[in-house]
Amino acid sequence: MPETSFSEAIDRALALAMTRDPRVVVLGEDVRLQRRGAFVRFGANRVLDAPISESALLGTALGAAMAGLRPVVEIYFVDFIGVALDQLLNHAAKLEAFTGGRWQAPLVVRAACGGGYGDAGQHEQSLWGLLAGVPGLSVVVPSTPADAAGLLLAAVDHPGPVVFLEHKLLSQQWLDYLGGASREGVQFDVPAAGARGEVGEPPVPVPLGVAALRRQGGDLALVSLGVGVHRCLEAAELLEDEGVWAAVLDLRSVAPLDVQAIVDLGRRTGKVVVVDEDYTRGGLSGEVAAVLAEHGVRSAYARVTTEETIPYARALEDAVLPNVERIMAAAHSLLVNAPGKRG
Repeated sequence: MPETSFSEAIDRALALAMTRDPRVVVLGEDVRLQRRGAFVRFGANRVLDAPISESALLGTALGAAMAGLRPVVEIYFVDFIGVALDQLLNHAAKLEAFTGGRWQAPLVVRAACGGGYGDAGQHEQSLWGLLAGVPGLSVVVPSTPADAAGLLLAAVDHPGPVVFLEHKLLSQQWLDYLGGASREGVQFDVPAAGARGEVGEPPVPVPLGVAALRRQGGDLALVSLGVGVHRCLEAAELLEDEGVWAAVLDLRSVAPLDVQAIVDLGRRTGKVVVVDEDYTRGGLSGEVAAVLAEHGVRSAYARVTTEETIPYARALEDAVLPNVERIMAAAHSLLVNAPGKRG
């Protein structure tokens, strides 16, 4: 299979979706510049520039979806979802339920998320826990180019609203656009296996709500998504040097959540560390703990999350976001306090 970048994989999947289905349209700020390949190929009627009004943009997309189109709405940062949250929370997510299935909202909200490049707390949040808590919304976060392409294809085909989040450290296009390439002397910890990888031709859809086991192991489970998966893989290599075999589970979807994969891995290892770049309270890390408890899995548990507002200074930012050192510390705490399997 040919190797491609994370952003190129998404562009390929989007072009494939637009070729297969003339109902797929792209809307957003500066999309004719950002998606100029699609603009040249599919024209002005299917790649639509929008004013800087996320609420109007999402409202327009919802109406277009109700009228039979399949919009892909681009919002620069997931942080700006707050401006248009009413459109997602009270309209798109509830449309099918409130109409008894007579109306649906087949739209994709594509947004950049995540930190690690020095843009602070109003531009580097993840917010997938907040969004996944809304019934009727699906939320996906790919960690590899193949999954980025596959999840986008599945999102476009989905009958309801899907929030598709792409981490900026994985997308060279976003990193360059946001000034990462021009910040001399500032280092960015970009996971090579996430930024580039093999993608099928054509890309293969990845079902929503199906996790991927990235690494086998029976001593400890590291559960994450997005960039966190690659931090976990790096930590797992270090743990192996200590004689500890850690499994790495890539959730890929926050909603729907692959409950069975979490339960099976929790039972097999008896120790679970959730690595979540989103906020600690009311989010994914607590949901995973609840899943384990509700299914009677007697597993020791720890989480590595973002616990405060992300600072602008790079050194401070790196300390706040999940990193390999924090993952190792959490793993060691479980191995010391719960040395034997308990589930």
